[in-house]
Amino acid sequence: MSLGENIRERRIAKNLTQDDLAGMVGVTKMAICNYEEGKRLPALYDALRIAKALGTTVEKLTKPTTKKGE
Repeated sequence: MSLGENIRERRIAKNLTQDDLAGMVGVTKMAICNYEEGKRLPALYDALRIAKALGTTVEKLTKPTTKKGE
């Protein structure tokens, strides 16, 4: 999975909306949407805040993973 897919998966697992995560990170909902869709990459500072809000690390968010069965 890509960075955006990892963010989306972890956000949903935490029962957070894009608005919720955006508020925790200090960015707009559109920024979170763009990150999840792979249209933009977050600045390092924002990536750190996203990781913290999702209870993980930037390394784990950026590490490519495969879906089960692939």
